[in-house]
Formats: sequence, structure tokens, C-alpha cells
Amino acid sequence: MLNYNPLHCLPSAEDLPDSDYIPVDNELQDLIPGLLKAILAWLWTSRMDWFFGVDMGIYYDPELPPIVPDGFLSLGVERVFDENLRLSYVLWEEKVMPIMALEVVSHRRRGEYTSIKFLFAEMEILYYVVYNPQRRRKPPLEVYRFVNGEYVLQPGNLVWLSEISLAIGYERGTYQGITRDWLYWYDKQGVRYLTPEERAIAAEQRADRLAQELRRLGIDPDSLS
Repeated sequence: MLNYNPLHCLPSAEDLPDSDYIPVDNELQDLIPGLLKAILAWLWTSRMDWFFGVDMGIYYDPELPPIVPDGFLSLGVERVFDENLRLSYVLWEEKVMPIMALEVVSHRRRGEYTSIKFLFAEMEILYYVVYNPQRRRKPPLEVYRFVNGEYVLQPGNLVWLSEISLAIGYERGTYQGITRDWLYWYDKQGVRYLTPEERAIAAEQRADRLAQELRRLGIDPDSLS
């Protein structure tokens, strides 16, 4: 009897385009999700069961082009396949739906509040995050949770994502020398997790304070191995 596996008839990530060839409208569409990914890489450095994609295609139907959110997070997947990393995120290979999708709104709308939102709801992605830094009269950050077949807006700036054990929110800070409002991860008490740059600066400051204390005690820190 023929052993038939329908997955063998579907294209793999290597067979599919790894870009939609549509450039981002604004540098923030790369920097903001890139910062969230960089912070996770510090927080979850020992975990290999997560993946955060930035401007990467999600293939959800072999007959349709991918949807390319500015960022998305999946839990329970391999963080790294091999040294060549992922070309795209193919649902019939990963077998895990992203738990969160992120869109950063630029000066040119792409359906973040309409068509893209509806598609993510059809895919039943649990959290849909929309960040519009140009908003003035409405909150720039909207976090939706998929409940009973539809997205429900979660109140507040800091929104706790219980399945991820992190909160997401925005505040003013500096990243890559740019001072503005950025999206960050927070703990349950609302304490913001540091960026890699901030961690490096804090470590350098601690080392300087230690060196000063050693010199005060008459010890040359440069002589210590």
C-alpha cells in the first residue's frame, strides 16, 4: 500500500521566495521589531524554543503569497535550524502558529487596522500588536487578543501577555544613538528590561566602580589576571 504524506507535495522553505520584494516604508519598521528581538535574545539566551522573525514571510497557504508582518514571535519551535538560519516561516513545516504579530504603521497605511488585522484573526494569531508612532489623538500602541473568534483591544500602555510571560509597552529611550519612543518588554511588575546596549553600559560602569574601589585600597586593577 502506498504510504502517502501530503506534506511531501507542498513546497519547502527552500522552494519559496524569502522576500516579497516590497521595501519597508520607514526605518522604524526594522528598528522597532529588531530591538524587541535583541532584548529577547538576552532574556532567553538559554532557551532554544522560540523564534522572532523580522520582515520575514509567513507562508500560511501554498496557493497564496506570504504575509510579511514587521515582526512576529513563535513559541515551541526551533530557534535555529542550522547555520544558514530560516529563509521564511512555513506553517506546514513549522506546525506552530505565531503567538504574536507586530505591525509598525508608517506614513503609508498598508491595511494594519483592516485587511491585515482581519487576516491575522482568520489565522487565529493570539496577539496582534499595532504601533503607530505618528498618532496624536489616539494611543499609539494597540494590543489585541484573539477571543471567541475576534480581536479584543486590551487596555493600557503596558499590556501583560500571559502566555509569553512578558508585557509590551512603549516609553522614551535611546537605541542605536536615537532618542525617541521605543517598544520594550517589561516584567509583570512593569519594570522594563534593559536593551543590549544598556546592559553593556551598565556592565562597563560596574567595572569602572570596581576598579576605582580597588585603587582606593591600593590595588592596581590592571595587575589582576
